Amino acid sequence: MSGNVRSRLLGELSTVSRRYVASYALFNQALADRLGLHPTDLQCLNLLTLEREPVTTGRVAELTGLTTGSATRLVDRLEKAGYVVRERDAADRRRVLVAPVPERIAEFGRMWERLGGDRSPLFEDLADAELAVIVRHMRRTVEFHGERITRLREGRV
Repeated sequence: MSGNVRSRLLGELSTVSRRYVASYALFNQALADRLGLHPTDLQCLNLLTLEREPVTTGRVAELTGLTTGSATRLVDRLEKAGYVVRERDAADRRRVLVAPVPERIAEFGRMWERLGGDRSPLFEDLADAELAVIVRHMRRTVEFHGERITRLREGRV
């Protein structure tokens, strides 16, 4: 591939990436508004549904990149909205875990599907190798943003 084509594609990737992120952020805001949540709270709820077990507030802070104090306030809001409960860890009664409320998570899932819809048709015409490239890109982007969040939170801009 010539340098000219690559340069053009990288420029296009930069533009479409910014539009992609903005469209997702705006969708996230609209869905959060519909559910009466803050957009960060909505994404925390999303991340909690990906965890296998209830987590500590410290883990919520890790997942979201928030300070522990901010994570505590976030959990407070989710608890008040009925999406999570705090429960004592059966193995260590000193630890408090944050557990999603199954009925509310099911409601969240139904709303997500109704509004977000099934995205699989977007990928039907792609070969497995193309899907693998997209998955690799998304994993790398998640890592990249995680590093950038840490830098921002630590003031290393």
